[in-house]
Amino acid sequence: MAYSSATSVAQTDSVQVAGHEQTNVSSRDSLADVWDVYYRYINRKGHRRTEHYKPGLHTTIFPELAYALQTGVAIGLNANLSFTSANPEQNVSTIISTPQYTQYQQVIIPVVVNFWTKENRYNIVTDWRYYDYSADNFGLGDESPGNADDRLTYYYLRFHQSVLRQVAPNLSVGLGYALDYHWHIQDVNNTPQLNNDFGQYTSTDHTTSSGPTFSVQYTNRRNPNNPQSGFFGNVVVRPNLRWLGSDQNWQSVIADFRKYIPLSSTGQHILAFWNMNWLSFGGQAPYLDLPSSGWDTYSNLGRGYVQGRFRGRNLVYLEAEYRTQLLSNGLLGAVVFTNMQTYSNYPDTSHFGRLLPGGGVGLRVKMNKHSNLNLAIDYGFGVGGAQGFFFNFGEVF
Repeated sequence: MAYSSATSVAQTDSVQVAGHEQTNVSSRDSLADVWDVYYRYINRKGHRRTEHYKPGLHTTIFPELAYALQTGVAIGLNANLSFTSANPEQNVSTIISTPQYTQYQQVIIPVVVNFWTKENRYNIVTDWRYYDYSADNFGLGDESPGNADDRLTYYYLRFHQSVLRQVAPNLSVGLGYALDYHWHIQDVNNTPQLNNDFGQYTSTDHTTSSGPTFSVQYTNRRNPNNPQSGFFGNVVVRPNLRWLGSDQNWQSVIADFRKYIPLSSTGQHILAFWNMNWLSFGGQAPYLDLPSSGWDTYSNLGRGYVQGRFRGRNLVYLEAEYRTQLLSNGLLGAVVFTNMQTYSNYPDTSHFGRLLPGGGVGLRVKMNKHSNLNLAIDYGFGVGGAQGFFFNFGEVF
């Protein structure tokens, strides 16, 4: 395989297989990932990989030595199992797990599944996780101070499970159940004069949110690892109910919309847009279940800020990203992104506060060319001096 963008290639034909839109080059210089680099330059006598796309199960597992603002240095695994099909209308299924042990003695074990049955008839969505966790707590609302020395420690069990049934092309509806249980919550607050929102909001050391979920989803985005085109929209309504074990009755709505616009026929230039509206109402949600930066399913909301930097009863979030390939074989790419989040003020939750912008740049490294999976390495900035590196297995959205 060749890895220079200056390498000449044969005549190309554009193809799209299972949402894997790319340039299908008849020469050996078509597509490349880190395994091709390994077999070409390190283990030259190793197994020769298929040059072009092939359907099936594609497993990508790497040990990691990572860093995040909320964890410090972390060791663990990055695992992505992707199921692709020769049918261009079949959605790619993924199973993702990134267990970690961190510098701050945190244990993080998530399992996130987005599985589609044949012809997209059923969509099985799973978000299970166990945390032995500690996190900086900055308080509520858009004016929460960034220099408060307040830290929450707790254990966390999440069990979110739902099944959706296709009722029309690309449109599915479904039911599920969601449990969020936090226990042994302790507030280590050395600057209560700057931020005592947690203590004022609640006095309990454990919380339970439990209730059914009702989902409506429309998607013609075929590959969630690295969408090349299409639209994704998902609305989840969740009434938390005492008779199902919830501490009190309260409700939430999460409306998640994403649009991908290819700027070239080869998929080498893409504009991507993300809007999330996360609302809680009808009762007082537990503090740790309130909408917060970095606490979406894949912990990607609000690049430029540490996880939990802002928190409130309601959240509106917008992000835009430009994606491009740096090498014609797809091995390296780059992005430029900008985002904005705003939260309802506290304690007055009837109005939203100021706009909180963020932005940055990133590098993409192709980890598996057959599932079109990238390693995302971003550096983001926010207001108040917020900045740092952000890593993701797959595109951020």
